[in-house]
Amino acid sequence: MEAYVAGVSTRKVDALVADLGSQSGISKSQVSRICADIDVQVQAFLSRPLDVSGYAYLYLDATYLHGRLGRAMQVCSRAVVVAMGVNADGRRELLGLEVGDSESEAFWSQFIGSLKERGLTGVKLVISDAHKGLTNAIRRMLQGSCWQRCRVHFARNLLQSVSRAHQGMVTAALRSVFAQEKAADIEARWDDLASSLAERFPKAADLMLKAREDVLAFRHFPDQHWRKVWSTNLLERVNEEIKRRTRVVGIFPNDAAITRLVGAVLLEQDEHWQLEGRRMFSAESMAAIPSLEELPTQPSLQEATA
Repeated sequence: MEAYVAGVSTRKVDALVADLGSQSGISKSQVSRICADIDVQVQAFLSRPLDVSGYAYLYLDATYLHGRLGRAMQVCSRAVVVAMGVNADGRRELLGLEVGDSESEAFWSQFIGSLKERGLTGVKLVISDAHKGLTNAIRRMLQGSCWQRCRVHFARNLLQSVSRAHQGMVTAALRSVFAQEKAADIEARWDDLASSLAERFPKAADLMLKAREDVLAFRHFPDQHWRKVWSTNLLERVNEEIKRRTRVVGIFPNDAAITRLVGAVLLEQDEHWQLEGRRMFSAESMAAIPSLEELPTQPSLQEATA
């Protein structure tokens, strides 16, 4: 079981068993039994009630794996979506996992709805990329929350509107926005950069003006939290581990097999975080997060809801 979760191939496990003196190797019935044991643990983890104290920060992201689908067993790209939350004590938890065809609004809405059914409450800030299906689901399912558009994903989008010769300059200028220590300075530096791009790169300037409130949403929260809530980097590190562990499989036989292995990876990572006992943020700084009533309404969220 440990070898399976670690991403060791069945062939290598079989060879190891043979080296230990068992010429029969691993039988199909043994593999089925091992997988059944993993399924029980993974499903208990993925269906557990969530912390009643709520999760002020909710990170949502997706990665893609290859799996077979339908009677034809056709190989398809499968969307694997993961949620991570930060509870009232400032500790992070991996909250859930779902596998689907694509990142459609309906799929994301169903996933967020399942988290709410398990007790997800108190979300003040949702951190994600700007995938349309996801943002629409956030607006519909988490009304009243702020949305933080991942600054890393935004930077990639912005550079697509700038000539290659000027991308280094724009990248450095954008980084200077996030180097500021006060909210007012962040806003002023952002506006200055947008103005400087207007004449030569009007599309880039327009993108900055439209995305201003979404990319800078973090500034309404305690400054001790800014570096960890202005992007999805923390959750993407988990996705990188998922990719590493699943690479040996290549193509999964079905969605259940994806849920089994990825769920086991999430369970292992979450247990490590809890045993480590380290907080992402102090309890005092978590208590300083504004209430939903004190948070501003983002124009993009308001328009979409209307």
